Amino acid sequence: MNAVPAVRRISIFDTTLRDGEQAPGNAMSTADKLELALRLEALGVDCVEAGFPASSPNDFEATRAISQALTRIPFATLCRAVRSDVATAVEAGGAANHVIQIMGTGSDVHLEHKRGITRKEAIAELVDTAIFAKSLGVEVLGLGIEDATRGDPQFLQALTESAVEAGADYIPVADTSGCMTPNEFGDLIGQIRTWAPAPVRIGLHCHNDFGLALANSVAGLEAGADDVQVTLGGIGERAGNTALEELCALIAYKGHKLGLSTGVDLTGMYSVYNRLREVIRLEEPRTKAIFGRYAFGTAAGIHQHGMLRNPETYEYVEPAQFGRDRSLLISRHSGRAVLRYLLEQIDVHPDEEQLAELYRIHIAERVDGDCEDMSVVQARLAAELSPAYSGASA
Repeated sequence: MNAVPAVRRISIFDTTLRDGEQAPGNAMSTADKLELALRLEALGVDCVEAGFPASSPNDFEATRAISQALTRIPFATLCRAVRSDVATAVEAGGAANHVIQIMGTGSDVHLEHKRGITRKEAIAELVDTAIFAKSLGVEVLGLGIEDATRGDPQFLQALTESAVEAGADYIPVADTSGCMTPNEFGDLIGQIRTWAPAPVRIGLHCHNDFGLALANSVAGLEAGADDVQVTLGGIGERAGNTALEELCALIAYKGHKLGLSTGVDLTGMYSVYNRLREVIRLEEPRTKAIFGRYAFGTAAGIHQHGMLRNPETYEYVEPAQFGRDRSLLISRHSGRAVLRYLLEQIDVHPDEEQLAELYRIHIAERVDGDCEDMSVVQARLAAELSPAYSGASA
């Protein structure tokens, strides 16, 4: 008999306002970022990344505003391994309640083609910047590893152990190019965990280039990581980041098996996501997990037949858990079962021959390739077949 794992509370580090904004089309004003930061805090995330203060006046001002407004959780900023970046971040948000993330270079590809420095120089600059940050009174020092998933293990070990010796409280590990599979990433995190034992915390920053950000994040958590860097709706560079809602949904349903839990309010996420969509003018996706327009909707007759009897037949994830409603949509793929259901709701009880004719008239030949909301079809049926019916939707 398999033992049930002890449940540990993981930390949710939200980078919607930093990595999420870096993607094309996702610009946010300082006021937008402040509003979203407060909404994210209310959801129960454990840290909000305000931005990269040295990169722009907007990020500087957003960091200042967010650092002054949050009341229950810390905020974070991103810095290069440069003293001036750290000084700017501390100027923007102070040292208290501030997670400074200094980005170390983890792969030879980046060292040679982006930075033009050696491995030894990369370690030296990370350690120097860490010491400088500590001298400014930074409370939580994060020394991250960019492009760790393409790094040589020997170099990653040296970089990690140097970060620990320099006083790192937190080591975020980035799958910057989204290149790993869950087994590979889990193995990497397990190895880094041996080089950076507790109480140093390990974070995960996964990109979704192969659609594996969520799977990789779970593999990393199972290998001993402490937190996951996420974004609402999975927005972010290229194909995006690990999606907050997908991770929290999975842990809500599978946490007892994974031995994981979060403190995020599941029902409030969708409204915050819709506000984010308004801010960045993001079109509503149709099929995205949890947040897609039709994530909890179906137009297939065989599915509708089962769901009308018991939603559990085709619905493992419950929409109400996430502030959503299920929808049964009428299309040419809908069957007679849903039509009979609609008619019964308006006290119309046809025989089989009449039902077939009503199906032909009101669904098969009337509903085009798209679909209609069930309430619209029901109102039309009521108006035509049940004059006494008020016409109100069910």
